[in-house]
Amino acid sequence: MPAIDTSSLALDFAEFSALASRSFVPLRVRADDPDAFRGDIRASIGDDIHVSVVTASGHEIHRTPELVARSEHRSFKLGLQLCGTGLLVQDSREAVLRPGDLTIYDTDSPYTLVFEEAFSTLVLMLPHRMLELPTDAVQGMTAARIAGEDGLGRVVARFLAELAGDLHQLDGPIGGRLARNAVDLVTTLYARELDVARDADRPHRAVLRGIQAWLDDRLGDPELTPARIAAAHFISTRHLHAIFHEEGLTVSSWIRSRRLDRCRRELRDPLAAHRPVGQVAARWGFADAAHFSRAFRAEFGEPPTAVRARATAA
Repeated sequence: MPAIDTSSLALDFAEFSALASRSFVPLRVRADDPDAFRGDIRASIGDDIHVSVVTASGHEIHRTPELVARSEHRSFKLGLQLCGTGLLVQDSREAVLRPGDLTIYDTDSPYTLVFEEAFSTLVLMLPHRMLELPTDAVQGMTAARIAGEDGLGRVVARFLAELAGDLHQLDGPIGGRLARNAVDLVTTLYARELDVARDADRPHRAVLRGIQAWLDDRLGDPELTPARIAAAHFISTRHLHAIFHEEGLTVSSWIRSRRLDRCRRELRDPLAAHRPVGQVAARWGFADAAHFSRAFRAEFGEPPTAVRARATAA
């Protein structure tokens, strides 16, 4: 692989260090030769989803326990190594990253990134809740390398690499959809990794995933009762509740959370601004507008009208 030419990059060491903390979370950056250092960070920043491409000379990044303690950020960062190599250390695990490799790490826990030579990497940063997977389960997979050479890893790596080549694709309403598509792909990738790791010990998880996929296709139906769901899958209502309970879930809360997330996505989409808030709620199974508004505020800390107002102002 040809060496990366950093001579034309815009930022010196001090500028890069300051921008890295502003673009992501507070970090400590160290370089063996700060005077010769050059770097750059290109970014597309939405309400919740940040996509950045970092290209720089060799250096180290430290998210120290002190910085974690002083920060309120609760985000995951998905890294795609574009050029060069890197090393991620978190939670007593290490991942050596080569071009095409993917890994995930957590801003709520100390970590170290080491790049001995010039490199380029894409970083997708999003709040914990947006990954739509159990946070503790994902935290158990930090600093684990996923190869981008075949299978689903290849699909995700190629999609993200295309975005890295032109971050302007993420501008505007269509760009917001692309960013959410990227998050959906990452969620699918890690859902599969979690299933592979856990299905051997918990055979019921395959049944649960099948039921959840069935529900995802019918979230707009206001009559998704446990009895109906159980009957559709030829199990008892008691068994249905037990399957969800083993994952720390309830049937009703899982459905409500998924419906609220779909409503929030639609309300944030400028291309759906012509639909009244009440119509959006009804489309996703909320027949009572007042109940929807209360549930939405409880889930996201703001009313649905505030989300819609930001989308139409964008």
